[in-house]
Amino acid sequence: MQQIEVIEDADAAAAALDPVRARLLAELAVPASAAGLAARVGLTRQKVNYHLRALEAHGLVGLTEERRHGGLTERLLQASAASYVVSPAAVSPSAADPGATADRLSARYLVALAGRLVREVGTLARRASTSGGRVSTLAIDTRIGFRSAADRAAFADDLTAAVLDLAARYHHDDGRPHRLVVAAHPVPEESS
Repeated sequence: MQQIEVIEDADAAAAALDPVRARLLAELAVPASAAGLAARVGLTRQKVNYHLRALEAHGLVGLTEERRHGGLTERLLQASAASYVVSPAAVSPSAADPGATADRLSARYLVALAGRLVREVGTLARRASTSGGRVSTLAIDTRIGFRSAADRAAFADDLTAAVLDLAARYHHDDGRPHRLVVAAHPVPEESS
C-alpha cells in the first residue's frame, strides 16, 4: 500500500469520490473481505461486492489474499493507498495551466501552480513506483507572520533576490531541469 496516490483518470476519480466507495477505501486500510466490510459499513455483501468491483477495476483496491473455506473462496482486498489526491488532469488536460492566468499575484495563478505541481509530481511518483525507483524532491513548508503589507512586500523582494541568486549559482544549461515553486498565502482560519 502506498502512502499517497495521485488519481489522474476521470473515471477512477469519480469512483473514489463516491461517498460509499470513499468509505470502503478508508475501511480497506487493512485487508478485508466483502462480508467483513458489509458488517462494518452496514450494507449488504452484494452491494459491497458491487462497489469493490468498481474500485478494483480502477486499480484503487487490490487482492491481497484468497482463503478457501470448503467450496467457497474468500477474497481479501486492500486499498492501493492510505490517501488519495485527485490530479487536475482527471478533470481536464488544461485544468491547471498557470500560463492561462496573466496575474501572477492572484489566487487563481497559485491554484493553477499547485494543480500543475500535483499533476507533475504525481506522474513522476507513478513512474518511479512502477520502476521501483524514487523521485528526488525538496519541499519547504513554514509559517511566517507579517506585521504589515510593507513587511510582506519587503520579504517578497528579499526572497526573490535570494532565489534568483541561488538559481544563477547552481543552474547549468546541460543539467536536468527541475521546477522550483515558491508560494505564500494567508493561512485560513479554522472553522468551528
